[in-house]
Amino acid sequence: MGKAQAAASNFPFCTIDPNVGAVPVPDPRLVILAKLEKSEKIVPATVEFVDIAGLVKGASEGQGLGNQFLGHVRECDAIIEVVRLFNDANVIHVSGNVDPKEDISTINTELLIADMQALEKRVGREAKEAKANTKLQPRMEFFHKIKSHIDAGQPARTFSTNDEEKVWLKELCLLTSKPILYVANVDDNQLKDPSLIIRLKEQVQDVFPEIIALNAKAEAELSQMCVEDQDLLLKELGMDEPGLNKVIRAGYKLLGLITFLTAGPKETRAWTISFGAKAPEAAGVIHTDFEKGFIRAETVAYTDFVQYGGWKGAAEAGKSRQEGKDYLVQDGDVMLFRFNV
Repeated sequence: MGKAQAAASNFPFCTIDPNVGAVPVPDPRLVILAKLEKSEKIVPATVEFVDIAGLVKGASEGQGLGNQFLGHVRECDAIIEVVRLFNDANVIHVSGNVDPKEDISTINTELLIADMQALEKRVGREAKEAKANTKLQPRMEFFHKIKSHIDAGQPARTFSTNDEEKVWLKELCLLTSKPILYVANVDDNQLKDPSLIIRLKEQVQDVFPEIIALNAKAEAELSQMCVEDQDLLLKELGMDEPGLNKVIRAGYKLLGLITFLTAGPKETRAWTISFGAKAPEAAGVIHTDFEKGFIRAETVAYTDFVQYGGWKGAAEAGKSRQEGKDYLVQDGDVMLFRFNV
């Protein structure tokens, strides 16, 4: 979010409305491509982050404006849980005690309870419709299965589904179906202790949890510094880049997103598509006419593009490929679309 500042105070719920920011995805490939193509400007990919006030015990029953905050969570595609690990008597903890295991349990329990409540209402409505239409019976059986799964304390994202059930699950918009990234908020000393993350993973009790440690206080300072001062502080902290960069890239990956690239004299740009997207869909991200009139995509892998010095060198080395409608775009593909409308 660059230097944009969200309100932060030493008491719970100092913000009610979510702070939203479109954050550029750090990608060093863009600078290299821009130099090769002598581009006038660089345009990175972006991912939108929504900063929502923390959930407290009883949020699903409305505690701490919980219903409102849960509504904000429901509108997002993925969840980042920020878990406090540092101790500081001057910084208030909402429950009065720093206990990451309890904090994780509180948030995940409130999400589960909210899903239980939503499913209770949905299953009742679906049961009436299924009685009148037997073709809806498989759908009804699925709702019962997912409800039993969640009632047993298991998040929806761990429930195995076939292709048809995936559509039904998406319709439910369950909070626990959203992928989660855990961010451990640590102090300077904890940042240098990798064993903390290992212990936190044991406490998370999630399926393949991804956890990133960062010092939020230091990150706030870094965001307000010029590049030279940033480098000095990063060196002092023993870091090669801001922790926020890792969070942004992890969030991008969590959403199942990849980047393809375009490069030329006017601009070098990163474009966002979902993993598994085909070439016409990628073309449509640039302009809908590109997808409608798609003919082919001239494609060079990023490493080949750099190794052979750009479009011309890659073509002469036989590294430029002509890809059709069924081509699955790969992360880092440098692409030029041919179309006719």
